[in-house]
Amino acid sequence: MLTACSSPAQQPEVLVADSSLGPLTPRRDLSELPRRGRVLDRNDSVLVATRSVYLLTLPVRPPLDSAGLNRLLGWRDSALRDRIAAALPYEGARPKGGVKLLLTNAEAERVRKRQKEWPMLRLTQQTMRTYTTSTGAPILGYAADQAQAFLSSAQRYRRGRFYRLRNGGVESYYNGLLNGRRGARHPLLDSTGQERGTWAADTVFQQSQDLHLSLDTKLQAYAESLLGGRKGYLIALDPRTGEVLCAVSAPTFAPGTLTAPDRAGTRRQLLENEDMPLLNRPATLANPPGSVFKLVNAAIALQMGAIRPTSGFRCDQSLINCVHHHPRPNNLTVALQYSCNPYFYQVMRSLIDHVPDSLVADTVTARHANLATWRRYARTFGLDTLLGVDLPREQAGFLPTPAYYDKARRTRNWKFRSIYSLSVGQGEVNLTGLQMANMMAIIANRGWYYTPHFVRSVGTDGPLPRFTEKRYTLIDSVNLEALVPGMIAVMQRGGTAESSSLADVGITIAGKTGTVENDEGDDHATFVGFAPAQNPKIAIAVYLENAGFGATAAAPAAALVIEKYLRGSIAPKRKRSEQRMKYRTASYQREHR
Repeated sequence: MLTACSSPAQQPEVLVADSSLGPLTPRRDLSELPRRGRVLDRNDSVLVATRSVYLLTLPVRPPLDSAGLNRLLGWRDSALRDRIAAALPYEGARPKGGVKLLLTNAEAERVRKRQKEWPMLRLTQQTMRTYTTSTGAPILGYAADQAQAFLSSAQRYRRGRFYRLRNGGVESYYNGLLNGRRGARHPLLDSTGQERGTWAADTVFQQSQDLHLSLDTKLQAYAESLLGGRKGYLIALDPRTGEVLCAVSAPTFAPGTLTAPDRAGTRRQLLENEDMPLLNRPATLANPPGSVFKLVNAAIALQMGAIRPTSGFRCDQSLINCVHHHPRPNNLTVALQYSCNPYFYQVMRSLIDHVPDSLVADTVTARHANLATWRRYARTFGLDTLLGVDLPREQAGFLPTPAYYDKARRTRNWKFRSIYSLSVGQGEVNLTGLQMANMMAIIANRGWYYTPHFVRSVGTDGPLPRFTEKRYTLIDSVNLEALVPGMIAVMQRGGTAESSSLADVGITIAGKTGTVENDEGDDHATFVGFAPAQNPKIAIAVYLENAGFGATAAAPAAALVIEKYLRGSIAPKRKRSEQRMKYRTASYQREHR
């Protein structure tokens, strides 16, 4: 006789049946339960791990000697009050189980030694995900099972669904690999204990994997110190590998906030903050890129033969306003150096309005075909499509199609004048921060890229296979090379970002500034670039909301991050600019603490 009884997958059982042995006797399969893997940075410093922590439970109803408890724990006079405020979901709340505060090992030891003097305090120990860093919150994310308090409150809030879908980070994306899988055998035994097949498919044990990120935590912390008090993002990656070096979504917050049991009040403040710090801006927000998009338009125009590097156009401000006073743009390099709007208006017009001999009598069809070709080339920069980065809920951005304009203009007979905003990266064009940084990697590499990614190695196996596949654009390398002299000139005397040059420390940046018109407030500032120009090791994109000109707001931040990465320190002449940015961040954090 063969007998078996199934049991939950976590604890499979084998039942042996034999009348001479009496009742059925279960025998447990002692399979190993994998421990959730760690998250480390590119220098193998542990950022996230599963560890034992101590929770101090305060009495539901005071009185409590706050001053005495502060002294016991070694806290400043107002620390207990601030910690309780951060722990309560709203002012005046009285949690049924009492207020729980996380303690360090040293603090817990102090309480344990004097427990008799504080009988109203309860000290417990539990295992949870802990963060050893205060940076990179949208990238690290959270384990969903430990963020239930946040997810529940987010569901009840008006923006909750939006946040819930977009904030899991690498902890969510790589959840299966971090968790591993418990192995189990399901043998079918006869009355003599001999195996006679199986009653269910075996489950192979899979060890949990550590994630080795590409993030440089020192660079991440430095970039956050510059941008933390603004709204926007900064993305830097290594164009040679596609590894993301730092990714700032500002305003910033500490990664442990969404899972810590004593931060309910802080989570509520983050949900209600009008600056929306819980958004992962570089991956999930697509915005008009502004003048930095002139690089893509110029590359496509060169590829399609609409212009040559030596092509010149008059700075005709009857076509479109040009905010820079500059010499006549007699070639592409000068036009990029001064970001001449009328020049790129005419570049795009030459591209869209070109009528081949075969369509000489049908200009409508020619415009449709040219716009479709423009879009096909632009999409090979990784635009209007998901790049496939290793973060959940990446957005694709948008590039308009001929059919889109047919519907929007309610006619097929639209003219270039009705879509000219494409020439300066405005209107319907929308890119994410990751796409803008990847766009720079493509130009830095003169036509190819690896998909940007945050995990450089899963265990010891390297990144996921798709991140090692080299991808190419449809733009010839010679046409991308033609952009570089103008990008270098942007950072030189007379260029739109000359004040952010790093020539004094021997670093040549190839860059492009941009200013995005905003009908609802101050304009947005953008900057993209890579360095060193002839041997690129870092590509960068900066987008600062309501910050004004890209040359005065975004470019200085990018230059500081580039210098910090390539040199490890900041030259004295830029220290004042650095301190000014850090002061603004510190002021914002004090106001929103």
